[in-house]
Amino acid sequence: MRVLLFILMQVAVLVVVGIVGSIIMALLGIRITPGAYGGLFVMCAIFGCVGSMISLFMSKTMVKSAYGVEVITQPRNDAEAFLLREVASMAQRAGIGMPEVGIYYSADPNAFATGASKDNALVAVSSGLLNNMNADEVRGVLGHEISHVANGDMVTMTLLQGVLNTFVYFFSYIAAQAVSGFMNRSSDEEGSSGGNFFIFYMVQSLFQVLFGIGATLISMWFSRYREFRADAGSADLEGTQRMIMALEKLQQLSSIEVKKEGQFSAFCINGGTSFSELFMSHPPLEKRIAALRARGR
Repeated sequence: MRVLLFILMQVAVLVVVGIVGSIIMALLGIRITPGAYGGLFVMCAIFGCVGSMISLFMSKTMVKSAYGVEVITQPRNDAEAFLLREVASMAQRAGIGMPEVGIYYSADPNAFATGASKDNALVAVSSGLLNNMNADEVRGVLGHEISHVANGDMVTMTLLQGVLNTFVYFFSYIAAQAVSGFMNRSSDEEGSSGGNFFIFYMVQSLFQVLFGIGATLISMWFSRYREFRADAGSADLEGTQRMIMALEKLQQLSSIEVKKEGQFSAFCINGGTSFSELFMSHPPLEKRIAALRARGR
């Protein structure tokens, strides 16, 4: 249900932005003709990418606020000193700048990385993770998050989402134009008119929902792919066994159901479960463990 709500939220954003953009074009007297699809595509690209890019550059600020992350500047205890020391070592070996390191208070054993670039990132872990994992398991998790940063996953996911949004807007407009044109011809033949403006936007909204679901499937597929890559990156940094130990511990703790869902859930190490793997941002833990074991062999 949580994943379904996440998907519906993304689709709702697509619909709202598309409707607002279309109304603005109508108010400005901009009319798209069949020969002006190039201009339409550019307009859709602007609508599709600007929001994603803004979210990327604001991601650190947004997650700090959403999760209540406390950034460690001066370690107050051994656990904080351990996190800073290990992240610094891994970042140096991965060839990236030192990320900010933070802790947020949640019983959910989880961690995430975000940021606009490899040298301007944030790695945060939950208190539940620190309280339930030993040092080697935590190292496996940190290696996974550092690999996300080193792989540029935050930027790649943002670009992918922008491209997907662009095509959702573009094809929904084209499809709505075709359907409303057919309906207009039928209305003219019957001698009735009126309501065409609203029919167009209703049809466009419907297609945005349908295409938005398809775009989400693609986005979730790529998210699962990059999770396997981050697991492999952690295995390279800290050893395969440590990453396997971390995932096995997450399996043991999977009964804890106090996850904080939202637009950043795809960047957490443990994405939870879903009614269908197609809509999961993370592969099932057993598949991730099997992939690491096969890689070791």
